[in-house]
Amino acid sequence: MPYLHDTLAQLQQSSPAQTEFYQATEEVLDSLRPLLDLNPRYHEHSIVERIVEPERQIMFRVSWVDDHGKVQVNKGYRIQFNSALGPYKGGLRFHPSVNASIIKFLGFEQVFKNALTGLPIGGGKGGSNFDPKGKSDGEIMRFCQAFMTELYRHIGPTVDVPAGDIGVGGREIGYLFGQYKRMTGRYEGVLTGKGLDWGGSLGRKEATGYGAVYFAQNMLKARGEEIAGKTCLVSGAGNVAIYTIEKLYDLGAVPITCSDSQGTIHDLQGINLKTLKLLKEVRRGSLREYVEHHPQATYVDAQNYPEGGHAVWHFEAQLAFPCATQNELTEVDAVALLQNGVFCISEGSNMASTAGAVERVLEARIAYGPGKAANAGGVATSQLEMAQNSSMQQWSLEKVDVKLQSIMADIHQRCAHTAEEFGQPHNLVVGANIAGFRKVADAMIEQGVY
Repeated sequence: MPYLHDTLAQLQQSSPAQTEFYQATEEVLDSLRPLLDLNPRYHEHSIVERIVEPERQIMFRVSWVDDHGKVQVNKGYRIQFNSALGPYKGGLRFHPSVNASIIKFLGFEQVFKNALTGLPIGGGKGGSNFDPKGKSDGEIMRFCQAFMTELYRHIGPTVDVPAGDIGVGGREIGYLFGQYKRMTGRYEGVLTGKGLDWGGSLGRKEATGYGAVYFAQNMLKARGEEIAGKTCLVSGAGNVAIYTIEKLYDLGAVPITCSDSQGTIHDLQGINLKTLKLLKEVRRGSLREYVEHHPQATYVDAQNYPEGGHAVWHFEAQLAFPCATQNELTEVDAVALLQNGVFCISEGSNMASTAGAVERVLEARIAYGPGKAANAGGVATSQLEMAQNSSMQQWSLEKVDVKLQSIMADIHQRCAHTAEEFGQPHNLVVGANIAGFRKVADAMIEQGVY
């Protein structure tokens, strides 16, 4: 369709050098072709041109003082992408790789992910190129306070409700919330992922990982399979990976890998969850230490990864769960997964697979859950935290988990039905993109031009 090509070309002119953002928009727009052919009103209302542009882009300087008294400067971002379905909702990422392209791609994906949950939330994303690794608690507190000193004026419980993401866990959310309260004088549900004693939700920490496993469970059920007894590959060693591994064990599967930026662990006996939590949640150290506790395991240094790929995907298994970061599963990795017996991939990270990898996987017609569907459990439970905050209640873990399972089943059903509607029953990428886009686009048309 010429106008899709024109929209992408204009985007590259108006937002130069934003590779990840181009990748995300091209992937979504390409899969919308069958819907746009049938519904000219989306073109008539310029929905495509409007939906790829954020409603608001906020960039700011973050100046803070390190433990040596030296002033450090980072860049902060908040992209408020689309509010057609509700207040902006999406995490904050603190990582040295953060730039405008990363935040915009994440915000764009968040719009459709949030729409798929069926909950009343719009899409946004934010963060900074600040690196929490190696920083003291005092330095992280001072950075978070400086970051929130600017951000507070742009957010609110009915406007924009940030959460955590890579580099932003309970500690960072606590410091951010404390500064918001100091700046506004208000105690309100403006952030999710809060501590359980002051407005947090049970199950929130586990939700993204658990949700990715529940989504895989639904994909497998549709194919007459189950998770129990399956060998699984998991990437990452952060919050999402840890709780993906935990839920896999709960359901009778055996996760045999995990990874961080320095290397990969392969443990045929199954990743020891207690050791992983000790190394990553308590010590915040390297996975290299894992083999000291479990000598039967193998550690593959990142310098020895296959060319164009990642070692974590090059072992025999049936299920795979990318839970680290964007583009972590390459075409080389996808070929290896298929050769090694993987027949189900459920993405715990955003845009985990490159375009080449997605093409290989879809050609093979294995079960594939794209991130905007498979990892929606985190934002869904964030919205449940917002609901608890507004009613001044705290639900039981069982209640939250039941709701999470129901939401993930509904997302799978919505994606599967939409894919079937458009004649591609095995393609949940098409199902997720069309279902999410249609909900947001219809709301935009009904609300008029804004």
